Amino acid sequence: MLLGDTCTRGCMFCAVNTASTPPPPDPFEPFKTADAVCSWGVDYIVLTSVDRDDIPDGGAGHFATTVKLLKEKKPEILVECLVSDFQGNLGSVETLATSGLDVYAHNVETVERLQKFVRDPRAGYHQSLSTLEHAKKAKPGLYTKTSLMLGLGETDREVIDTMKVSAVCLVVCF
Repeated sequence: MLLGDTCTRGCMFCAVNTASTPPPPDPFEPFKTADAVCSWGVDYIVLTSVDRDDIPDGGAGHFATTVKLLKEKKPEILVECLVSDFQGNLGSVETLATSGLDVYAHNVETVERLQKFVRDPRAGYHQSLSTLEHAKKAKPGLYTKTSLMLGLGETDREVIDTMKVSAVCLVVCF
């Protein structure tokens, strides 16, 4: 998990520490992460993080640097980045989408009707979808992925509707 262990949001389903001003990210973390991952001998890695609304780009540059370093050290490694919505900042989405990663993942989390009960108010269904769509526009052919939690009171119809609007994603997980 990149960017520390403290999130600037407070989603109801998550048990991660929260604060409005977490400690700054470790500037050497991308280098340490690339070294560690390459030493593990894995062929596929998922990088994720807490939300960092306190950083102007939401941490996109930090992620992009990590991806680039991983690809420099081990060009054949496949890198998935499961990221925040970057507060809807499409420039941040583009920074990461064009960094050399293989899968751009962002979780919509739940159906539209339940968003306000499950996610932090700064997150949003349409904002999430727009970031996924923009990642595809920024790098045509990029694999995009989202996930939904089930069992929160959603109807079958709502799940199907969410899958339809998430069609920009090659992969939808439950």
